[in-house]
Amino acid sequence: MTRPGVCFGGPSPEHDISILTGLQAVHALAEAGRDPVALYWSPIGTWHEVPPDLEASAFADGLPRSATEVELAGRPGGGFVRADRRRRPVPVDVVINCCHGGPGEDGGLPALFDLAGLAYTGPGQRSAAICMDKLAFSGATEAAGLRTLPLWLLTSEQPDTAAPAELADGPLIVKPRFGGSSIGIEIVADLATARALAQSSPLLRDGAVVQRYLTDIIDLNISVRTWPKLRLSAVERPLRSDTTIYTYAEKYLTGGGGMATAPRELPATLPATIESTLRAAAVEVSRLVMARSVMRIDFLWDGGDDPDGLWVNEINPIPGSLSWYFWSGEGDSLIELLDDLIAEALDGPTRHFLTQGADGTALRSVGTIAAKLA
Repeated sequence: MTRPGVCFGGPSPEHDISILTGLQAVHALAEAGRDPVALYWSPIGTWHEVPPDLEASAFADGLPRSATEVELAGRPGGGFVRADRRRRPVPVDVVINCCHGGPGEDGGLPALFDLAGLAYTGPGQRSAAICMDKLAFSGATEAAGLRTLPLWLLTSEQPDTAAPAELADGPLIVKPRFGGSSIGIEIVADLATARALAQSSPLLRDGAVVQRYLTDIIDLNISVRTWPKLRLSAVERPLRSDTTIYTYAEKYLTGGGGMATAPRELPATLPATIESTLRAAAVEVSRLVMARSVMRIDFLWDGGDDPDGLWVNEINPIPGSLSWYFWSGEGDSLIELLDDLIAEALDGPTRHFLTQGADGTALRSVGTIAAKLA
């Protein structure tokens, strides 16, 4: 019988939310008799196996006392091994990646899984890198002919005279170039304030992007699944408060159940032209980013009937609660979703690295390294 591992946590601002997603998956697998291995990635980057029956409160003050340290070896035949003298492998056939944000979601962790030859759920390294870079994703969708709001790189070196005309007047919205969950997003009055924020905020240290902030805009989201074929969920309209953006607190801290219990209209009541345009765009985005497993695609809508008032906003390659709440209304249990993710991961081959051309010809043609340096 396949034994799944579930990895969660990680050195990311979304560490706590990742624990919630991971524990949902672990508990569902355990209740279904799948004998899961719970693999906790601490904020400092160490890995630990923890009992699968732990609750979220066990992680609230740091590493659970029942944790056993393991290591992830990114080499052929590697994978998870116990951090003791015997270095025994942790018996895992496939890994369900529940790590939101940071290296868990931006391609770092999938790359290690590829190097180790591990089967895993979620995006591959290339897909994850595109999805988690807002500038790259925006450029890719625009190049594909999809409607998206213009987005610009924000740096302190650019003079105001070089700024696009669209940024001359506020308000503006500043976002981390890499990251999700609305963490680090701010509304500012002008470009000078945006640049000051980019210099001072630790959440923007790795890069920042800026765009015009549109008032009275509506968030619309849809989930996609890729096994055994591409499927689209109903469209969600998150119900936010009077805040100017759909905040981290509204997504994850409302109702006590994480994103699964956040207030929403699902399915959303939409004009037929808007829904059909959104669904067609979701299919195109899925192909563009090489979507795998389950993802969430976020749109912005001006509330009208004209499809020109609908824009692709962002994509979440490892969504909160694995987007299960999108599918539960359609009759799918969480274990059915997890079984699909596992089946897809095991069916596809692990990534193979090509070495064609590395046959020594270039090395034989060189005299000495000193000659190359001259």
